[in-house]
This record gives sequence, C-alpha cells and structure tokens, in this order.
Amino acid sequence: MTDTLHFSSDIAFTPSVKAIQTRKGSRDAYARVERNGGWATTIDDNLAAFLRAQTTVLLATASADGQPYIQHRGGPAGFLHVLDAHTLGFADFKGNQQFITQGNLAENPKAYLFVIDYAHRRRIKIWGRAHVIEDDPELIARLMPKGYKARPEQAILFEVAAWNSNCPQHIPQKFDAADVAAAITTRHIRIAELEALLAAATKARE
Repeated sequence: MTDTLHFSSDIAFTPSVKAIQTRKGSRDAYARVERNGGWATTIDDNLAAFLRAQTTVLLATASADGQPYIQHRGGPAGFLHVLDAHTLGFADFKGNQQFITQGNLAENPKAYLFVIDYAHRRRIKIWGRAHVIEDDPELIARLMPKGYKARPEQAILFEVAAWNSNCPQHIPQKFDAADVAAAITTRHIRIAELEALLAAATKARE
C-alpha cells in the first residue's frame, strides 16, 4: 500500500468519517481501538480457516472516477486461497465477458472483499488492493478448485491492508441447501433406526 495511514482503520475512517463519528458519539470508542493497535493487517489462523470454508464472497472495485461496482465470486469451499499472511488468491472463472472488475482494477487497484457466513452469522470486511493475472497458467491451475466444472480465465490476487469483523446483529441465519439436505438425510436415517428398534421391541413382547 502506498497510502500513508496513522492507523490501519484509517483506510476506512477518513477525516470525513471521523467527523461524523465525533458528531454522532462513536469516535471515542473507535479511538480506543486505534490506541490498542487498530484493525488487523495480517491473515491469522482464525481468519484463514474462516475464508477457506466460504463458498461465496463479494468483491468491490471502483473506476478511476470513483464509480463503484460489486461482483459476486463463488465456488466450492476452498476456492478462496490464503497464499501468505498478506495475500489471497482465487481463479477468476469465465463469465459474461463484461470485464468491469478487471477494467476498474486496471485503473484503480483499491478493492474490498465482503464475506458473510449466514449459518454462523458472521461477516468479515477486508480492505486492500487487487490485480488480475492473465499470463500465469501455473498459478491459475493452482488456484482452480479440483474437479469444479468451470473454466478459469485468469487469476485475481488480493493484497490485504486491513480487516475487521462485524457483529452478528441483523444477519439472518440461513443454511446452504447441501447442508440442509445432509441434515435431513441424517434425520431420516436416525428415524429409520429408531423405527427398526421399536419394531424389534414390539415383536419381542408378542
């Protein structure tokens, strides 16, 4: 990152943001966070495990003149790779060929990842810079989920500058269809086992 920040959270808490925090009464609380070291700037083991378990993320970019754009990226658990303590990477699958994200990153590398886990009601915000890698087939193959039916077009590397975890307030609890199906199957198996035990006990009493 080339921007000079006094605290890691300054990547989001601009002077304008801090002025509003002061006016609305939250600045003192965030100032204490800053004095205690601010937001994390490296990927620790807990964040790495959380990211590897996700199947969907939202990637935000902006054009040179500030026009924002958010694009969904997804895949099987593990599609989002932790390459080192500061870098995330994933294969960028061939899609609708609009290339808005790539165009934005070509002129403005600042980017943002929003990751939400509905089942556990947790959300992570990650600020940093991203760039597209088109000419490294070895890296693209490394990032491609094994056996996943999608065609990788390129790779995206995301350099983490700061990250923060939100509280679970107002996050609705939702579960993936595959997890629900697995739970129902387990329940059906258990019901069948109990019915068999009941039938055996009833027959033994006859």
